[in-house]
Amino acid sequence: MTRVLVAENIGESGIELLRSAGFDVDSGVGWSREDLEAKIGDYDGLLIRSATQVDADLLAKATNLKAVGRAGVGVDNVDVDTATRLGIVVANAPQSNVVTAAEHTMALLLALARHVPQAHASLTGGAWERSKFSGVELNGKTLGILGFGRIGQLVAHRAKGFGMRIVGFDPYLAEERFHELGVERAATPEDIYAQADFITIHLPKTPETENFLNAKAFAQMKDGVRVLNVARGPLVDDAALGDALESGKVAGAALDVFRREPITDHPLFGHPRVIVTPHLGASTAEATDRAGYQAAEQVVAALTGGPVTTAVNVPAIEAADLEAVGPFLSLSRALGHIAASLAPSAALDAIEVEFLGHVAERDTRLLTIQVVKGALAGHTDEGVNDVNALTFAGERGIAITSTSRPAARDFTDLVRVTATAAGTSTRVVGTVLGQQHRPHLLEAWGARFNVQLADHLAVFRYRDQPGMLGRLGTALGDASINIVSAAVGVETDSGAEAVLLVTTDRAVPEDVLTAVLRMSDFHEATSVSL
Repeated sequence: MTRVLVAENIGESGIELLRSAGFDVDSGVGWSREDLEAKIGDYDGLLIRSATQVDADLLAKATNLKAVGRAGVGVDNVDVDTATRLGIVVANAPQSNVVTAAEHTMALLLALARHVPQAHASLTGGAWERSKFSGVELNGKTLGILGFGRIGQLVAHRAKGFGMRIVGFDPYLAEERFHELGVERAATPEDIYAQADFITIHLPKTPETENFLNAKAFAQMKDGVRVLNVARGPLVDDAALGDALESGKVAGAALDVFRREPITDHPLFGHPRVIVTPHLGASTAEATDRAGYQAAEQVVAALTGGPVTTAVNVPAIEAADLEAVGPFLSLSRALGHIAASLAPSAALDAIEVEFLGHVAERDTRLLTIQVVKGALAGHTDEGVNDVNALTFAGERGIAITSTSRPAARDFTDLVRVTATAAGTSTRVVGTVLGQQHRPHLLEAWGARFNVQLADHLAVFRYRDQPGMLGRLGTALGDASINIVSAAVGVETDSGAEAVLLVTTDRAVPEDVLTAVLRMSDFHEATSVSL
C-alpha cells in the first residue's frame, strides 16, 4: 500500500483526503529529526508545513519518496533542486492564504482608520477618551494599492464595498484587468503617492523592491497618509517610516510583517500611531485547513498519476527530450529576462519564442515556460514556477506563442525571444556552446555579437564612433565596477548606432547608468541581473 507521512499538523480535511485515496497515512507530528531520517525511507509521500527541513541529507534517505506536499506557499525548507534530480515532485498550496491575507489587510485598514487597538488599550486601562480617538471614514477616501496581484485585487474588491476609490499600480498587469475590477491604473508609484489617503503594499520581495517605501517615497505622499504592509517586511524602510511618522507626513501605519522575525523589540513597537500584529496575514483556521487540503490534493495527484497543478519543479517530460533540451533551460530563462528588461515598457503585451535547429525537433514546451519565467521573475506577488508561469502570463494579458523550425543559420541551435510592449518589439537571440553548454547572447537591440552570459550585464546604445568603449570603461571604473567581458555590435538596420554589451562583477546601479547617459552620444542604457 502507498504510504504517506504527515510530519506536521495540516488539518483533518487533508488527512481524510489522503485516506480516502486509499493511502496508509501515518502521523509524524512530534518526531525528532533522528526519527524522521530513520523512517522516511518507508514512505512514498510526505506532507509538511514550514518546520520540517527537507534537505539533501533527508532526501538521500527517502529512497521511496515520490512527492512532497508543502501546506503553504513558500518552499524554502525544501531542497527543490535535489528533489528534482531525484525525480520527487514538490508541490505547494499557493492559493491557500490569499483570502486570509486580503481580509487581514482590511482588518488593519479599518483598525487604522478608527484607532481600534489604541482605543481598546485606553479603555481597558481605565480611561474614557472618545475625542482622543476620533477617526476617519473609508467612504470616499482613495486607497492606493502597490502590487495588483491576487491579494491586491481581493483587497480592491473588498475596499470598494466600503465606498473607497481604488488606484492600483502594477506594470506587469494588463490594462483590461484594471478595467474589469473598476480600478484606476496608476502609471507610476508616484501617481499613487500624490493622491492616496491610504496605501497598502503587496509587492514581491526582490532586490528592486527592498525598501520600496523609503524616505523619497514618503516625501512624495500626501500629508496625513496612512500606510499598511501585510506583504513582506523588507518592502518598507523602517527608519524612514519612523521619521515620516514623527514629522506628521504619515498619520498612521499598520504592520503585520517585519524585516526580522520573530521580533519583540522593533523600534516602531509602542508608537502611538502604529498598529502591529505578529505576521497573522495567513493565520486563520480556514487558511490552515485549506493549505493542508490543497497540499494533500497535490500529493494524491502525484502518487496516482494525476495532474500536479502547483508543482514547483520540473513537470513531466520524456526522458530523451529532457536530456536534449536540458542544456537550454538556463539560456531560455535568461533570454526571457533580458528581453523583458530591454523592452520599452514593463507591461508586456506578447512574448514570441522561436526554436531553430536540432532543439526544434524536441518537445520545447518546457523551454517556452522558462522564457516566460524569466520575463516574469520578480514581478508577481507569488513565485513563478514551471506550472504557473503560463497562467500568470495569461492573467496579465501577455500572449505567448512558440514556433519551431529544424534549420538554423550559422549555429546548430538558436533560441529567439521577442517581447512586445508599447507597440515595439524587442528581440534577443542566444545559443549554448561547448561541452559545458554555456549560454551565449548573440543579438540584442538589433545588433549582433557573441558573448557568454554572466550574472550581471549591461547594454548600451550609442552613436557609432571611436572612443566610446573607453569612455564607458572609465565611467564604470570610477564606480568600482569591473568589466568581465565586452562585445560590440553595429545595428543591422541603420549602421549609425552601435550596441555595447558588458558583463560585470556586480550589478550596474541606476545612478551609474544615468551618469553614462549624461555623456554625449550615449542614447540608451539598461542593467540586467540574471
